[in-house]
Amino acid sequence: MQRLRTFLDNHCKDSDVANIIEGLTVTCKDISHRLHLGALAGVLGSAGQENVQGESQKLLDVISNDLIKECLAAMPAVRGLASEEEPDPVACNPEGDYLVLFDPLDGSSNIDVNVTVGTIFSVLKAAPGADGGDEATYLQAGNKQVAAGYVLYGPSTLLVFSTGEGVHSFTLDPRIGEFVLQRDNIQVPAETQEFAINMSNQRFWLPQMQNYVADLLQGEEGPLGKRYNMRWIASMVAEIHRILTRGGIFMYPFDNRDPSKPGKLRLMYEGNPMSMLIEQAGGKASTAFEDIMEVAPDAIHQRVSVVMGSADEVEKACSYHK
Repeated sequence: MQRLRTFLDNHCKDSDVANIIEGLTVTCKDISHRLHLGALAGVLGSAGQENVQGESQKLLDVISNDLIKECLAAMPAVRGLASEEEPDPVACNPEGDYLVLFDPLDGSSNIDVNVTVGTIFSVLKAAPGADGGDEATYLQAGNKQVAAGYVLYGPSTLLVFSTGEGVHSFTLDPRIGEFVLQRDNIQVPAETQEFAINMSNQRFWLPQMQNYVADLLQGEEGPLGKRYNMRWIASMVAEIHRILTRGGIFMYPFDNRDPSKPGKLRLMYEGNPMSMLIEQAGGKASTAFEDIMEVAPDAIHQRVSVVMGSADEVEKACSYHK
């Protein structure tokens, strides 16, 4: 039973990155504890305010954001942080070498109905002399990430991360209060018969995506020649974890409700870190037109369309858009 710290010491080349990952898990244990207590901890319901995205914040959104900010700000290796819930980046230690971007509680609409949510993080190297409070410091493509991962709060609490050498999964053992290795070098099957998409938005999709999903729904009688099952949890962490466990394809494509927004999900906090995990596990991650991690960001809260998962199926979906 290999504990997280031992694994990081043996597999992570940079001790500062190892310390950032381990420090985040300490805070995530606290978030997990509050989630499992639910109403008993007084963490359910709305915070009565909106975040920078214009979304109604849950009380635990705010609590989780504050806990992670406090954790990262105390780390000597962290020059600055950026949160999906904050309008601007926050400068931390000017001598630190790393930037951390995070979604404190992905899928928070699920909290009050006791369905899976999670924390997503991405770690970037700061340029020498860069200001941790300046948005431009963070505008790096996803292929510049040095680490990425998530903590999933479900029936068990899981940590899944990559430092660029495969994807590894750890389970929180509440008996000892430690994350222990569950799966090493995770691989996503190249083929799948399972897809996840919010069908309520179908009428707003591009014709290419409508055609692809229509062919999926025709099953073995259609041009794709096999029967597909559909899943939708409304939590990217849960959707991607299912793909890392048994394969599949997850899509949140562009739609025409607001042409100024190329997608719903955020590039820096969701698209890039999940793309790193999927690609490190042998899958593919695309906007349907280009690799997500090749996108040059122009804002920390930039949105992106997402098609990611089993490599063969992602290529098939993207072929409809050529």
